[in-house]
Amino acid sequence: MNKNDVLRRIRYIFDFSDSDMISIFGQAGHEVSRGQVSDWLKKENDPACKNCTDTELAVFLNGLINHKRGKKEGAQPVPEQVLNNNAILKKLKIAVNFKTEDMIRVLTLAGLQISKHELSAFFRKPGHKHYRECKNQMLRNFLKGLQLELRPGTDNEHVTPWDNSRLP
Repeated sequence: MNKNDVLRRIRYIFDFSDSDMISIFGQAGHEVSRGQVSDWLKKENDPACKNCTDTELAVFLNGLINHKRGKKEGAQPVPEQVLNNNAILKKLKIAVNFKTEDMIRVLTLAGLQISKHELSAFFRKPGHKHYRECKNQMLRNFLKGLQLELRPGTDNEHVTPWDNSRLP
């Protein structure tokens, strides 16, 4: 899934301002400017849009974990150089402090039925025989369900995370 899209959706789900986004990056020990955040959040067809790298999204997600759960003592995790959907899903699960049942409930809100065993396969190590790659649709459904849970009354079909002009 496009890293900029993930960043936009998370911003919308948690209703973060630019200042909140900058602060979250800061909580992971990474300084960003308002201009950088603004460029990452622009629509893809905007010429000023800049691609958010895997490392930058990993830093943001680490900062989100610190923001939501509190900073743990000791050294902060090193941001991944390559971030796949499985890692994004895992970091979001940690940030919102979800258990398996919570994740299943959120996915059900998005219209996706999944068992505990199917879900746990996304959190296994890649070499494990039951490991399963998290596809874009699964991550989209999780983000949609999270939006429906945390921002009731919104619907992904009618409102896109980066277009607040159509909000009621």
